[in-house]
Amino acid sequence: MDLFDHSYKMKFPNFNDLKAPPFWDLWEGKSVIINVPSTYPVREMNGVHISGFVSIDFEKSVHPKSLIRQLRDLDYRLDVDSQKAHSAMDMFLKDLDKTLDARIETYRYLWKTHDWQTFMLVFTGTDRLMHFLWSAYEDESHQYHDLFLGHFRRIDQVIGEVATRLRDDDLLVMLSDHGFERLDYDVYISYLLAQEGFLHFKQGEEISLDNICYGTKAFVLDPARIYLNLKEKFPCGTVDQSDSENILCQLENLFCSLEIDSRKVIRDIYRKEQLFSGPYLENAPDLVLVGGKGFNLKASVKANQLTDKAIFTGKHTQDSAFLVVKGLADKSIVPEIPAVWNIKELVEKS
Repeated sequence: MDLFDHSYKMKFPNFNDLKAPPFWDLWEGKSVIINVPSTYPVREMNGVHISGFVSIDFEKSVHPKSLIRQLRDLDYRLDVDSQKAHSAMDMFLKDLDKTLDARIETYRYLWKTHDWQTFMLVFTGTDRLMHFLWSAYEDESHQYHDLFLGHFRRIDQVIGEVATRLRDDDLLVMLSDHGFERLDYDVYISYLLAQEGFLHFKQGEEISLDNICYGTKAFVLDPARIYLNLKEKFPCGTVDQSDSENILCQLENLFCSLEIDSRKVIRDIYRKEQLFSGPYLENAPDLVLVGGKGFNLKASVKANQLTDKAIFTGKHTQDSAFLVVKGLADKSIVPEIPAVWNIKELVEKS
């Protein structure tokens, strides 16, 4: 979720909020793009585009629209129904398998029937599976352990299938946007900020970001993005630009000292200039936090305690994301990218 400009109102960004053209609009050749998150609603492009998470309306998720009937016949699903995991895990896993079945059949159909120069296929069911059932991965005696591994084996087989279809001058790129690990605690940063006097809400009003009041020095959005409540930026801004450095230092000291079970909750703290650049730097968070092992940092303002544990057993990680480039025929396409590049190394090089 992001903020509307100069307000505390929340919005879910979509493809219309993109500030630069997607790479497939820069190519001269045709593309097939399947299930890329945050690309809803689709728009005119040279080829096929099926949007991914979060896609609301099937009709607005497919270009060209002439493809919709075929996707219906293939029982294509825009996403797995994660709500089923909250009521019946077996139903969730069946839906996960059916979603993967249709995704694979759709890739095979489009690979064979359409002319393309770039083909992109995204699997997002793995994220849902690892959030709900990371415990099944770690525990070999877990009732869903074999099902968990089986889902990944199927995806491995599809990757192998794609690899066998490549020509000598083709480029294969595999990447993840994050890794995973066990989740021990959800940690509510908004609760901490309120307890330490950085965050205040209007008395007698519903507790929400939209009801932040004067006196607030900082607030947080998922995932662990800290914003100073600057006077010239927000309606109830309290912080003068001249005071921002002092408050940032206070926040850094607070987060650095936070411990649970004698373990440091915050592994890394970044100033925005360390991570972001360009014409929209002003919109970036002032601090970005990275949780320590097992700690999932959350922004919910309605939390009435620092820690909790919900249904998820797995959480995102940053430094176990990966990028693999194989068969680079034209090095000018992706200059100076090694065959395997850990994302942590990428950040350290920047």
